[in-house]
Amino acid sequence: MVVSLVIVLAAYVSASGDSSGSASSSTATSSTAAGSTSTAAGELRLGYFANVTHASAVVGVAHGDFAKALGATKLTTQLYNAGPAEMTALLGGQLDAAYVGPSSALSAFVTSHGQALKIVAGATSGGAELVVRPGINTVADLKGKTLATPQKGNTQDVALRAWLKQNGLTANTDGTGDVSVNPQDNAATLDQFKAGHIDGAWLPEPWASRMVLEAGAKVLVDERSLWPNGQFATTNLVVSTTFLNAHPDTVKALIDGQIAANQWITADPADAQKLVNDQLKALTGKALSATEIQRAFSEQTATDDPLAASLQTSMDHAVSTGLLKTTDLHGIFDLTLLNTELAKNGLAAVSDAGLSTK
Repeated sequence: MVVSLVIVLAAYVSASGDSSGSASSSTATSSTAAGSTSTAAGELRLGYFANVTHASAVVGVAHGDFAKALGATKLTTQLYNAGPAEMTALLGGQLDAAYVGPSSALSAFVTSHGQALKIVAGATSGGAELVVRPGINTVADLKGKTLATPQKGNTQDVALRAWLKQNGLTANTDGTGDVSVNPQDNAATLDQFKAGHIDGAWLPEPWASRMVLEAGAKVLVDERSLWPNGQFATTNLVVSTTFLNAHPDTVKALIDGQIAANQWITADPADAQKLVNDQLKALTGKALSATEIQRAFSEQTATDDPLAASLQTSMDHAVSTGLLKTTDLHGIFDLTLLNTELAKNGLAAVSDAGLSTK
């Protein structure tokens, strides 16, 4: 993961010297009533996953909340399986914004020496589990076993390796150690578990629920049990720093769309589950069962709060497993637009944990 991010870093740094960005960042200017100039972009390129943990994005697109808020700005979307590949695209100038887990955002931030991106909002808390074969009852039972994660260095991959290390087991990034960790596509993980080729996986929703309900896996670790008050960031909204600087109006509109999407998810969970499930079928070719979509939603919470205080812990986990080097995280958040829009909606401001300023 780190190698792939380094490869595109030079291209990112070169591109970031031109504040106009790519063609997708062309500005649609207009005079405001106050005589200032709008900074709306002609196009916004947004990455996200066809996962329940990305319900804010799935709903924002399908329910029309993003389109309504963005107005004349064209929304172009791209799907990903895991965060490292998505962050490579953002660093390479192929995306302007993305829904992604904290570990992948941290990797892009570290690799770009703090230049590449800002976390501008949260999206999801919870929704990740270590699910295993029946008969595996303790962490000690995992010795000699093979587990899967969505991609090397992604948020669940870091969580698994850090948890194993905390419990006295090694899971080296070269595949050796007490536990073998195989990063792979989530669909392949489900198939390989059913075929008996792997013993479990640390996965986001809905894949954890599919493993339990379709393949007979059991939950060994609900990640919520490892965090204070059961709250931790699974998905955040990040924006290219170049795009944010050039088009704050567009970023503000995207945040407005997310706030509307999350309010609808919270107010009407039954319809939100149906819409997300319909979109999963459209995007992946397979819908979840009613039990699966209900279970997946019950494991997580939609939130605009990025739970900034949990980010340093995510960083510490990545460092402890050798996936990242220690880095000062000051400057990784910019929650100014989020808190402004939350106030307009009568909602409480969220904390940056002191990490907005360098």
